[in-house]
Amino acid sequence: MTDQDLPLAGRVAYVTGAARGQGRSHCVRLARAGADVVAIDACAPVCDANGYPPAEPADLAETVRLVENEGRKILAQQVDVRDAASQQRVVAEAVEQFGRLDIVVANAGVLNWGRVWEISPQQWQDTLDVNLTGVWNTMRAVVPPMIAAGNGGSIITISSAAGIKAVPGCGHYCASKFGVVGLTNSLAIELGEFGIRVNSVHPYGTDTPMGNDTSMYQVFADHPTYIHSFSPGALPTDSLAPPELISDIVVWLASDASSLLTAAQIPAEKGYLKI
Repeated sequence: MTDQDLPLAGRVAYVTGAARGQGRSHCVRLARAGADVVAIDACAPVCDANGYPPAEPADLAETVRLVENEGRKILAQQVDVRDAASQQRVVAEAVEQFGRLDIVVANAGVLNWGRVWEISPQQWQDTLDVNLTGVWNTMRAVVPPMIAAGNGGSIITISSAAGIKAVPGCGHYCASKFGVVGLTNSLAIELGEFGIRVNSVHPYGTDTPMGNDTSMYQVFADHPTYIHSFSPGALPTDSLAPPELISDIVVWLASDASSLLTAAQIPAEKGYLKI
């Protein structure tokens, strides 16, 4: 294997929401690129308003199996990103076990539906707590040891196309993902002096349990004009995008190939944002 084959050899990546979907895909692709992995996921219900089933412990176990099949080490634990203390504990264990932390993928998130004035206070709070405060908790856990190590690094937040172009029917989700962009850009400025880059990725229409949530159809049935805000994009679209295509972007952002990028919002949406 050459450095080109294993651009992340010797590095350690921390991934949230790692049990399935994009999170699992990111773990596997980072491992294939040479990184050891630290993976967390709640593996339990996190928001009653979600229209798709939660991840389970067996899902996280499958992520572990797939990473180990790539020949890499993995530390995996059931942790909700809203639990700041547990995230700090896992990061400390990871640094003790692997000796370093170079890459962070703040991926955990939830999506559910409803008009802004009709969702419940709990639905609003759960969505913001997971999607935005959860990312903040992750940053609080990972940034101090990354600075202390002095190795620089790459932090990648997973926002959404809805974090750049707001859509109807999930304003609370949009608010959380716009918030991730603001947090990302501020962190990039604050961490630049330490050689730590911070960028956000903005997927749209991804083939995951969240992306296949059929409860959105009722929103479109109740409010037919909303569908016009959800174009398929500029490129031909036969189906939802495989999460592996998002992971290709994550691996690039994690590697030295993207060394000039920080405070950037990387679209992964087939041109949807321009339609």
